[in-house]
This record gives sequence, C-alpha cells and structure tokens, in this order.
Amino acid sequence: MAQKAGLGASIVETVKTVVYALLIAGVFRTLFFQPFWIPSGSMKDTLLIGDFLFVNKMAYGYSYASCPSIRIERLGVDIGADDFCGIFQGADRRLFGSEPERGDVVVFRHPVTGADFIKRLIGLPGDRIQMVNGILYINDQAVPQEDGGFFIETFEPQGPQGIPPRCMNGAVGLGGECIKQRFIETLPNGVSHSVLNIGMQGSDNTGVFVVPEGEYFFLGDNRDNSTDSRVPQAARGVGTVRLEEIVGRADRIMFSSAGRSMLAFWTWRSDRYFKRIE
Repeated sequence: MAQKAGLGASIVETVKTVVYALLIAGVFRTLFFQPFWIPSGSMKDTLLIGDFLFVNKMAYGYSYASCPSIRIERLGVDIGADDFCGIFQGADRRLFGSEPERGDVVVFRHPVTGADFIKRLIGLPGDRIQMVNGILYINDQAVPQEDGGFFIETFEPQGPQGIPPRCMNGAVGLGGECIKQRFIETLPNGVSHSVLNIGMQGSDNTGVFVVPEGEYFFLGDNRDNSTDSRVPQAARGVGTVRLEEIVGRADRIMFSSAGRSMLAFWTWRSDRYFKRIE
C-alpha cells in the first residue's frame, strides 16, 4: 500500500514539474524571446531559408501580438495570438512601448491571416514610399545603392517546402549556379544593408504609398521575391502594418540549417552561428 502511495506521489510530482516547466517556458516566450525559423527566401541574403533566430519582444514593448502563436499544420493546430490575448486587440498603446526604427528587421503578424512575417522596416508613419525602376524612394528622395557584387547559391529545392530559388541568369538546371545582383542600400538614418535583384518586374515600379499614422511599411531584402507592403491586403499582400501587430525585432541568428529540417544538424551552416542581423 505504501509502495502504491509512493508511486502516486512520484507521478504527481512529475506532472507538477512538467506543468511548471511549461508555464515558465510560456512566460519566457510571451515576455522575452520568440523562436522563429525562416521559411522563405524573401529576406536573402540577410536571412537564408533555414536560419533559426529568437525575436526580441522587449525591443518595442508589448501588445496582444506578443502572445504566442502555435501553428502545426500536420496536426491541424492553428492557435493565434488573438486566441490567447484577443481581449487586448485594438489598444492604442503598447505596454513599455518604444518606436521601431527604420532599417530594423521585424517580425509582425499579418493583419488579416495572423501568420508571422519577417521583413525590413522601410517606411515610418507619414512617409512617402515608392519604387522606380527597382530603386527605393523615401519622401521623394532616391535611396542610394552601391554595387555589392553577386549573391550565388545552388539551384536546388530549399527548405521544408522544397522550392528552388529564382535566378537572374535564368534556368540554370539542378545543381547549377543561381546568380542574383547584390546592392548595398543605405537608408536615410544611415542603416546599410544588402538587397538582391533578379530582374525588372511589376513590383519594381509602383505608385506612391503614404504610410498612415500609427502604421509601418515593410520590404523584403530579396526585393523581386517578396510579398510585402507593396501589395495591399485586399490583394493578399501585407499592406501597411499597425504598431500593435508587431511582435519584436530580430537581432541575431542562432544557427542555420541548409536541409529540409532544422533537426538535420549535419546540414547546419557553421558560418552563421550567432551571426548578427544587419
């Protein structure tokens, strides 16, 4: 009898330990850092498919979007931040909030679907943003670009979706060199970062976007392969993003996997361990 009581107590203690661990992990993920795995090539070559990073939620303070989202497509699990913290949605201010800065690499919730996106913040409230022949204009001034050489990668299926990259040099064949032009762009506040060019396309020439008050304009660094603020939400794009939709800032890559899964450690890219995001 005493043995059964001891076993029962052991099980209870184990369950309590697991519950406490999950609570601590949940608080940590909600208040401090959120893990994020790069699923697409829209931020190349700043971020590659398979980069794993932590999003700094303390950078801009907290809104309902700071609550965790849990999506496991294979199991049909789709729990958004609004399911956890929807009661705080629509608030005008962020708790302990601070304004994001131009050039920051930011994770935000898509205003319609609730999916997490990661892009570079280009336009602040009140800014006029336009693309003309692939050149970014901010408040009617061309943002300077310098030649950055070429970004070269292997033409092959990438990441869990198995999508091959687009190449400036056309259809090169499996295993061939996929080339893109690289430029170093310097924003008005002095932040420099690389952008890639594949070729002239519709998104290289746009009308003027005026960023509404309390909202922000985002672009992918891989400009010709990015769904971002150039496409309105009504057309399944991102449009401008409200401050409350921002999750946090991406500061550093922890590790990176070139394979189909981040668990395939033999495919990890050793040159990207703890790499600072610029």
